[in-house]
Amino acid sequence: MKKSNIGQMECSLARALAQVGDPWTLLIMKEIVLGNRRFDGIHKQTGMSSLSLSSRLSALETARIIRRSPYSQRPPRFEYLATAKGKSLWPLLVALTQWGDQWTGNGGVPLKIWHKGCTHGGHPTVRCSGCGEPMAARDATMLMSRRMKKDREARGNLRAR
Repeated sequence: MKKSNIGQMECSLARALAQVGDPWTLLIMKEIVLGNRRFDGIHKQTGMSSLSLSSRLSALETARIIRRSPYSQRPPRFEYLATAKGKSLWPLLVALTQWGDQWTGNGGVPLKIWHKGCTHGGHPTVRCSGCGEPMAARDATMLMSRRMKKDREARGNLRAR
């Protein structure tokens, strides 16, 4: 399968990765969440080329993950704001940050996340929406839809259940 076809799979994770699975894209979203919303600022903090940044910002806008908002008419300049779809990436950004702190760092925590409600450093967790208990992979069962099973079987996966 070609990388360009990942978004066609009958899998929500694959379709999500097709839109935000690129490391540059998540770094752009981190900058926007941190309040760095202008092209020059994002460019400086990510270190990516202007062409790559422009291309990814355009793709994020097309996917309705961000929107452009003018802040100058002459010359025309824009800032980039997260839409509701973009804001909903927050748990992903937090989870990847925490994973990076634990498994890829040098023992320090470069970015601490504080809960405004209680002013404590937080470690957001995945919880069951039904009972509120923390939920890890071992506590979950995943059931595939018929469409997903069919899609996996078409690629020769014998474990589609």
